Amino acid sequence: MSIDLYRLDKQHKRRWLGAFVLMCSALIVTALFSLSVGEIFIWPFKPEGDLERMLITELRLPRLIAAIAVGAALAVSGASLQVLLGNPLAEPGILGISGGASLALVVVMFLLPVFPSVEVMMFAAMCGALVFTLILVALASRQRLSTTRLLLVGVALGILSGAGVTWGFYFSDDLNLRLLMYWLMGNLGGVSWTQLSVVIFMLPVIVWLCSKGKQLDTLMMGEIYAKQLGLNVDKLRWQLILVVSLLVGASVALGGVIGFIGLVIPHLIRLCIGAQNQYLLPLSAIFGACLLVFSDTLSRILLSSAELPVGVVTTSIGAPVFIWLLLKSSD
Repeated sequence: MSIDLYRLDKQHKRRWLGAFVLMCSALIVTALFSLSVGEIFIWPFKPEGDLERMLITELRLPRLIAAIAVGAALAVSGASLQVLLGNPLAEPGILGISGGASLALVVVMFLLPVFPSVEVMMFAAMCGALVFTLILVALASRQRLSTTRLLLVGVALGILSGAGVTWGFYFSDDLNLRLLMYWLMGNLGGVSWTQLSVVIFMLPVIVWLCSKGKQLDTLMMGEIYAKQLGLNVDKLRWQLILVVSLLVGASVALGGVIGFIGLVIPHLIRLCIGAQNQYLLPLSAIFGACLLVFSDTLSRILLSSAELPVGVVTTSIGAPVFIWLLLKSSD
């Protein structure tokens, strides 16, 4: 019996290792493809001339790094929230965090007499996400909300922020409306090396979140059982909510509102491989990065005369996959 369990565990670990190797290879191939294609095809290891070198270093490479960071952040945040809230439909926007960042962008756009700089917009998005998180924490602390009620409060905050964004659409002029739509539909175009300073903060936070896989595995057994095993559930819950809010705020600041990555990626991995968070979290980060790099590349090359918002591409890919997942899980 023990030999069979050992073989099963070894086989399971081999599947996770194979998935890691496959996704890392896919990310490398996708990244090289992203650096190469565009209006001018460039071999990234050997650009010819100053123009091609500038296109790689000043446009495509910063955009690639932003896509990797944002995709990894959204995917690992979604995987963590689904375990923390015990809800398979949970994703980074479910607690109203993305909505807080969006609402802050609308407020800044209307309060400043001239169009604010990109840095101001990024700072506003992160502050908006953090403010909504603090509201959530304050309400939950006073009322001692359960995880389910916490989820409902987050949904309500998301609806409230959506109403504020709608008011912004109604009263905006043509220029502000276009800028607002451009940001809220998700776009990584024009990301500069200065803006990538946010990534320096995001990467260690993503690594820290991935390191909490074993604790999330314990939490999956139930809050009462987890407390009996010595896990401080309340402390872990607020740590994860704060970290996820910071990651989502930074992601919105860098690339706008990009949906479905935090919802679909963890589901797909659980269906195909397993639900062991110790491995699922880092694999979700790699898979999410790969998907967003691929989606961003498609957004650049699908139309010859324009560039699609990357949020539209991820939704177009994610919605059919999500419907398939729902039908698969109901069988």
